Amino acid sequence: METMKKNCTGMDEKLADLLFDPAAVPAKVQAHVAECDNCKAELAELKATMALLDEWKAPEASPYFMTRLEARMREEREAEPSGWLARQIARMRAGFAYGAVGHLRPVGAMALTVMLLIGGGTYLGVTDWNHPEPAPPAQTAVVHDLQLLDSNQQILDQLESMSGNQKDGD
Repeated sequence: METMKKNCTGMDEKLADLLFDPAAVPAKVQAHVAECDNCKAELAELKATMALLDEWKAPEASPYFMTRLEARMREEREAEPSGWLARQIARMRAGFAYGAVGHLRPVGAMALTVMLLIGGGTYLGVTDWNHPEPAPPAQTAVVHDLQLLDSNQQILDQLESMSGNQKDGD
């Protein structure tokens, strides 16, 4: 009995496959179901359930269902909100949406335009559109060293010529 329980693990998925397409199920599974009483009983229950589902007919929808649903939805939309805060918010929303304060719309549009202009100007000021001239490329170390050696050579030549003049004058 203990060995049968170990072999039955994972058989739930395979029983459904056996119910829908017995030819696709491996022979090992079919042999197990033929030998195991628990798996046989579960397969029989699955077949009975499927037979009941095949016989079941869905009830016809009432022809007035959608009409009644739309009427109920309209009633809910038009119903007064419950609670003081909800009523106040609904009044304010209706006032803005349906024109009780419609004369404020152009003022709001103008305020939004001014805010965009100020924001854009600030952005342009922060990003600094006047980019400075790029600095000339710095000399590399090798070029700088060669220039120093050249200037040192000139100094050495001048010193030699001065020392040569002193020897000639002595």
